Amino acid sequence: MKTAAARFWASIAGMPPETVALILTIGLVLGVFPIFGLPTLLCAAAAFALRLNLPAVQLVNQLVSPLQLALFIPLGRIGGHIIGEPSAGSIAGAARDAMVGWLCLSAPFGLAVYLVLSITLRLSRQRCFNGV
Repeated sequence: MKTAAARFWASIAGMPPETVALILTIGLVLGVFPIFGLPTLLCAAAAFALRLNLPAVQLVNQLVSPLQLALFIPLGRIGGHIIGEPSAGSIAGAARDAMVGWLCLSAPFGLAVYLVLSITLRLSRQRCFNGV
């Protein structure tokens, strides 16, 4: 774990705070997509499209993968309430409900995480350079 963290911090050293915040947000939000295997593809596509550091995005994706499993049922319940008909016990229905829940929550959550991280990282960087 220490080596992964050290490699991550080394790979993002010198990047602007907004880019680091975007890497962390993309890895987090896409990493909890409720269909197994797809977060890796989604993170890779987003990293290429946004010209982000692919290994850093994938590392964040892998670190949040336990959340993918932990959030499957809550996202499925939210999606079932949004659709109006909870899945009738089928795996496909549960996956559909979880995807709907993820789609409705991921954009506002991702925006909030990005804003908080970019402001926090910018202030942290200013404090480091100002010696406060």
